Amino acid sequence: MIITTYDDGVTFPKGFTASGVHAGFRKNRAKLDLALIMAEKAVPAAAVYTTNTVKGAPLVVTKKHLENGYARAIIVNSGNANTCNDNGIEIAEKTCSILADKCGMSADDVIVASTGVIGQRMSIEPFEKGIPELVDSLSASGGEDAMRAIMTTDTVPKRAAAAAMINGRQVRIGGIAKGSGMICPNMATLLAFVTTDAVISPEALKRALDIDVKKSFNMVTIDGDTSTNDMFAIMASGAAGNEEIKAGTPAFMRFVELLSKVTASLCKQIAADGEGATKAIECRIKGAQNIDIAKKAAKAVAGSALVKAAIFGADANWGRVLCALGYSDEKLNADKADVTFISSAGEIAVCRGGFGADFSEEKAKEILSAREITIDVDLHSGEAVATAWGCDLTYDYVKINGDYRT
Repeated sequence: MIITTYDDGVTFPKGFTASGVHAGFRKNRAKLDLALIMAEKAVPAAAVYTTNTVKGAPLVVTKKHLENGYARAIIVNSGNANTCNDNGIEIAEKTCSILADKCGMSADDVIVASTGVIGQRMSIEPFEKGIPELVDSLSASGGEDAMRAIMTTDTVPKRAAAAAMINGRQVRIGGIAKGSGMICPNMATLLAFVTTDAVISPEALKRALDIDVKKSFNMVTIDGDTSTNDMFAIMASGAAGNEEIKAGTPAFMRFVELLSKVTASLCKQIAADGEGATKAIECRIKGAQNIDIAKKAAKAVAGSALVKAAIFGADANWGRVLCALGYSDEKLNADKADVTFISSAGEIAVCRGGFGADFSEEKAKEILSAREITIDVDLHSGEAVATAWGCDLTYDYVKINGDYRT
């Protein structure tokens, strides 16, 4: 299947409009803080949520709304997570009602999400003020504003889009995401919103989401903290006009492949924009006994504070990689492991068969001084492979999080 990628987002697929405005959740009037993604009618939709037992109120409301597998709109605010608030559910439900009244639809067809400070009192007033403008601003070019309105500590917006022929029709998928800190999901990550114009059953859409998240957003780790508000949601407009995609068919597998192209790009962008990050890290594991071990190993290496610190300092301390491999799973055997560091400056073998290899420290430093670093590990114990994404650990991470709330 030929997949073409595009520099676009949630309005790339047919049948969607979007917008973003400043509603007052954030003090800086120059920052957009309320986003909307809208379909022309209620369409198949699905979502996955954080496994943290402390969950933001919007997740509780959204999960209830998606029980029938359909939605028409996604509304998101930034600056306040609406988590651990005694009136959080009430505000999330009222938000959906205000939007529904403005658009003439059911409140149950709204996906609602929030991101920002946890435990901060929240008022319905910014929603009452912002939603009318938000709806009036909807357009096919509004994806850019929506993308910027969901950002918190992100330094750059994140979007991805791709298209491919499925069942004789061009199918498009586009997505936006936010996140640069408090990221170590066990389900999804941060906030990610994806649209597609495929004709696909609600059951197949949910299945595709569940398959994808295990190898995409679940494999991103910035700081080891699983957020309370993580959500990955998708809507399918059906505007592509293809024969309906059903789970277990060749067309379904092609759709999953296309979805993976978009989400993998978003994952890489998230990892590169980790709070305080100067370098993106990709850990590729191959030769593992099984996929579970491969995933655990990749995420352990990408998430190791010691590995991340070494990458920040351009120090080829490969022993930290083996250390992370060793505690990732008791069944993992690192005795045969090969470790290679790779970047735009070249590649260098630092460990072979579980032991140190002779290498040039100067060359290694040059390789690890690049902006994007790959840690390639071959366990020589099986056929399973996995990839995880992360970033280096810098002084600025502590600075950012030391006064994040104030």
